[in-house]
Amino acid sequence: MKTYEFTSESVSEGHPDKVCDQISDTIVDLFLSKDPTAKVAVETLTTTNRVVLAGEVRTNNGAVVEAEEMIQAARDVVKRIGYEQDGFHWEKMAVECHVHAQSAEIAQGVEAGEGLYKEEGAGDQGIMFGYATNETPELMPAPLIYAHQNVKQMADLRHSGGRPEFEPDAKSQVTLAYEGGKPVGVNAVVVSTQHKDSATLEELREHVRPIVASVLPNGWFPPEDKFFVNPTGRFVIGGPDGDAGLTGRKIIVDTYGGASRHGGGAFSGKDPSKVDRSAAYATRYLAKNVVAAGLADCCEIQVSYAIGYPEPLSIYVDTFGTGNEDETRIAEAVRKVFTLTPRGIREGLGLAAPIYAPTAAYGHFGRTPGEDGSFSWERTDLVEKLKAAI
Repeated sequence: MKTYEFTSESVSEGHPDKVCDQISDTIVDLFLSKDPTAKVAVETLTTTNRVVLAGEVRTNNGAVVEAEEMIQAARDVVKRIGYEQDGFHWEKMAVECHVHAQSAEIAQGVEAGEGLYKEEGAGDQGIMFGYATNETPELMPAPLIYAHQNVKQMADLRHSGGRPEFEPDAKSQVTLAYEGGKPVGVNAVVVSTQHKDSATLEELREHVRPIVASVLPNGWFPPEDKFFVNPTGRFVIGGPDGDAGLTGRKIIVDTYGGASRHGGGAFSGKDPSKVDRSAAYATRYLAKNVVAAGLADCCEIQVSYAIGYPEPLSIYVDTFGTGNEDETRIAEAVRKVFTLTPRGIREGLGLAAPIYAPTAAYGHFGRTPGEDGSFSWERTDLVEKLKAAI
């Protein structure tokens, strides 16, 4: 389809599922800060004034992360987000920790020289996708970028005190019109934000309006009857008090807003030996560099793995008819310029560092690489290598 409309959503850091993602990734960082080779798979559940931690972990250097440290990490995350409500309060909530040691059978498959293969193997079987498109400067789908920016700006205003009416839980949804496969306008915007009991719907609508207007390109503000703010009329009870949260339930928000396929594996709570996470980062890195190199206007890359086996079983490239080079040649070039074994990905992108907590809200992709090594998969330093390899 060349003429169509497409919608993506985002959720704020205070959404119940995102609270869980941030707690799980903060625990990943806690382990990696003590042992860069630590194996971590931690899930979080939130509900009314309760957080439950579960999963399996292992360190290789004798480092110990006590249950009390993980419990305190959970409280710190909830405090940073800003939950001090009767139904969910960082200090008053009960926190249970049921994290235990990793299975020895899994351990032997992912450690070099301990399984059937000499090299470090993938932490699980599965398929992973990476995607990039030139419709935004971030080389990301535009509806998702605008949805992320809506809820992020609302959170920034809440934290700064500029909009004390806002509470932590929020969502945004943006529908764009496309012509010739390119975005040309906005058909609808939905914003739902938890709010103080004293705030009226009319006040919230006028507080949200300038935020959305600043995010969208000039002239793209939707018609008034397609600009929805709290369409239920009231959103005072929210966060984990309003709906239970779980790690890994916002995988489309985390990736490409539905514009690309998804392998099904969540990211948060997992160390980089889990290819669900690391290979998704690697394929985004490669797809972004393909587009940045001008080899295609948009690009999707799929890889697959078997648990315990180091090499990817397959590499698939789709440029959706926008490629300036044959997709088979692009796939061959991708193999040449980047090593897609678990070790190659981890070392190539510097994934053994404690860099994951910031990824757990407002998307894992389309972000700015940090000096600490965070969002390294957003670099475009393979452009010249890809051009030379074609």
